[in-house]
Amino acid sequence: MSRLITSRSKDPNAWYSDLVKHAGLVSKSSVRGCMVINPYGFSIWERIQQILDLRLKETGHQNAYFPLMIPLSHFEKELSHVEGFAKECAVVTHHRLCERDKQIKIDPASELEEALVLRPTSETTIWNTYRDWIQSYRDLPLLINQWANVIRWEMRTRPFLRSTEFLWQEGHTAHATQEEAQTETLDLLDIYVDLVENTLAIPVVKGIKTESERFAGAVETYCLEALMHDGKALQLGTSHFLGQNFAKAFDVKFAKQDGRLEYVWGSSWGVSTRLMGALIMVHGDDKGLVLPPKLAPQQVVIVPIYYDEEQRKEVCTQAQRFQSAWEKQGLRVHLDDRDLHKPGWKFAEWELKGVPLRVAIGPADIKNQSIELFRRDRLEKISVSWEGVNVLGLLDEIQHNMFQTAKERQQKHTHITDDYDEFKEILSQKGGFLSAHWDGTTETEAQIQQETQATIRCIPLSQNPKEGKCIRTQKKSSQRVLFAKAY
Repeated sequence: MSRLITSRSKDPNAWYSDLVKHAGLVSKSSVRGCMVINPYGFSIWERIQQILDLRLKETGHQNAYFPLMIPLSHFEKELSHVEGFAKECAVVTHHRLCERDKQIKIDPASELEEALVLRPTSETTIWNTYRDWIQSYRDLPLLINQWANVIRWEMRTRPFLRSTEFLWQEGHTAHATQEEAQTETLDLLDIYVDLVENTLAIPVVKGIKTESERFAGAVETYCLEALMHDGKALQLGTSHFLGQNFAKAFDVKFAKQDGRLEYVWGSSWGVSTRLMGALIMVHGDDKGLVLPPKLAPQQVVIVPIYYDEEQRKEVCTQAQRFQSAWEKQGLRVHLDDRDLHKPGWKFAEWELKGVPLRVAIGPADIKNQSIELFRRDRLEKISVSWEGVNVLGLLDEIQHNMFQTAKERQQKHTHITDDYDEFKEILSQKGGFLSAHWDGTTETEAQIQQETQATIRCIPLSQNPKEGKCIRTQKKSSQRVLFAKAY
């Protein structure tokens, strides 16, 4: 089955397209830039949902749902917000079709009194609702999360990485004080770090966006940046401190304990199915997906091997014993006892789908009381005795190894430079993260992007700022920032 996938070293774009198709993640949609997420692909997204949704509820957040269509007038209330999303908005202007000259056309008589925007994000419609929900300090904090789809009219699309329609969660919170809103913004960023690093096994850099990269309508935008296998960066999540911008735009005030009215303070934050793209780009190989055990819908697949009906009964009975024992340990185990395919075909299929651990058992294994384990992360076979098998421990080892491998790759491809010629050479020859000084101006940021196609991914939060000279202008710089070419 790996022959269906173009080698990554030969053509990375074809490799990615082949993998998402043949691993059963997506199917082609009839709408340009949109994707059909297949059951197997959606089961991975569901795991992300389940893990994150539980964490959000543990921290006091509640789920709600808001309309897909937003009146255009709502966008006009926060000008920087509409300016930031104007080029990506899909707009509904009519509500009826008609038949004319044996063709289906838009009925011109059905034009809406007010155009409706298909949500690129929900701040405007949610803050319009918060005006009715929030009256007093007793109504705060308001911690709302929404699982939804989003429409952003992208010019260049790739499944999961950048699509016209995608799935995500978006949190929107309202607070009585600036400090509470800022704390919420950073707490959610840490929840995202935990999800991405400890579940998806993807190392990230936590940082703050520059003014030009800031979310439209936010005071500050914090982000997670990850490095893909091809040396390009991908933003995996954002958390925005909104200040009182949307509260003022939509007149959302609360009565304090002393009776005085004040605008509430806000935050918003989200991750999307882009995490699926990162999962592929960081861990995938020429044989297909490689899934971290904490995320995989099936952590273990058992493939029985037999040559006649008598062997089949004996082998499958023992395989079922293993399945039952491991499921009691809380593991997600699948017994592939299909008769339509030979074991070799099954091995290839589960490698393509990225199942962390494959177990093969046949008549000889029963006789020797041993089983064969196959680690997807290392493409490594291990033969162990029944008494010596520790599947739970092995899955933990695989999870740790996947993160460490990705971390070492990120560190290897993170470069510190103070020379602009070297900066450009690294970008063109190697890619990766480049830590360099920047003079803090939007003009220099734009010049560097125009000359190298690299953008400032973030100002890392984990650094100790040291003064230096800007990589481009040699002007004074207060700290290093992280540059990269990005998706």
